[in-house]
Amino acid sequence: MKTKRFSALHLILVLILTCAVTLGACLMGVRSWLGVEGRTLMQAVELVRDKFVGEYDSEVMLDTALTGLVAGLDDRWSHYLTAQQYEAQEQARSNAYTGIGVTVSYEREEGLLIEEVTPDSPAQAAGLAAGEIITAADGTSLAGEGRYEGASLIQGEAGTAVELEVLGTDGQTRTVTVTRADIKQNPVESAMLEDSVGYVALANFYTGSAQAVEEAVNELVEQGSRALIFDMRNNGGGYLSELTHMLDFLLPEGPIFRSRDVDGNETVTYSDASCVDLPMVVLVNADTYSAAEFFAAELQEQGVAKIVGEPTSGKGYSQQTYQLESGGAVSISTGAYFTGQGTSLIGTGLTLDEEVYLTDEGDAQLEAALALLAG
Repeated sequence: MKTKRFSALHLILVLILTCAVTLGACLMGVRSWLGVEGRTLMQAVELVRDKFVGEYDSEVMLDTALTGLVAGLDDRWSHYLTAQQYEAQEQARSNAYTGIGVTVSYEREEGLLIEEVTPDSPAQAAGLAAGEIITAADGTSLAGEGRYEGASLIQGEAGTAVELEVLGTDGQTRTVTVTRADIKQNPVESAMLEDSVGYVALANFYTGSAQAVEEAVNELVEQGSRALIFDMRNNGGGYLSELTHMLDFLLPEGPIFRSRDVDGNETVTYSDASCVDLPMVVLVNADTYSAAEFFAAELQEQGVAKIVGEPTSGKGYSQQTYQLESGGAVSISTGAYFTGQGTSLIGTGLTLDEEVYLTDEGDAQLEAALALLAG
């Protein structure tokens, strides 16, 4: 019996020792995986929690720390999003959201500057117009730092109302009540211009944009369009899947996109033989970024389109957005991309066939595009 007890005790001790060794190895592995950077961040947070005598907002502390962390990458395309910013971004990228139907910017201290009002939206019905400033929502001022919370105050459930204080372009302030609704945005505007030239303006490359472009082009072709102008001015890009779908629809068989990840692995996307066999021009400006810039580059490289407008930035990295446990997200550059023939735009931007700038009169870039297609 003594031998059996000793054996059982010995087994328990061995198990405890094994667990301790395993746990120690795991902790060492975690420390190694975190690296100096991760351990230092954890140490700083622990010090604040244990030693800091003042009051602080842990959410603000975390947002500020993560903003600085991503800024330290020194990559203009990578950024941190708070939980509110991430939610707003995801809604915008769906080309559908619940709200009042305005596009705003933060450039005015008085509040949210209305850049654009969506047609047939509650905002349009309520008389809101571009150039006006929303200074308060349901009694909460949107001046100064308050404007960064404005979007979340204005958004809400469909059918509910929000009371806005609006500073008009005439300097007069008025109160407007707007009922929120489910709004689906069409990122495409199209028209038949003179001499049977089809015009397609694209606002972004987010959800549904490729299908919208395809539908617009098919309709213009059915109407007898002999050439196409794609307006990518002020288009900040969007999803790779929408870009490659669009290029596949327009271009003949062959490679249309190459991407390379951090390990050097390359992925090539190909177009099928079906295409739109019409002469094309792409309009660009300094605010043509990412997928929009690449769209122009690939059509030009394949010899189906000329590019008219202003020099572009030369973006050549794609970003992935990763949501964090806090609700915020980091959007970081995870791949380099190239045209089908392997050309990068980094450092060069687009090669313009005609460099044309807008003036106070008319649309010189559009006129130059029409002249190219008439020649």
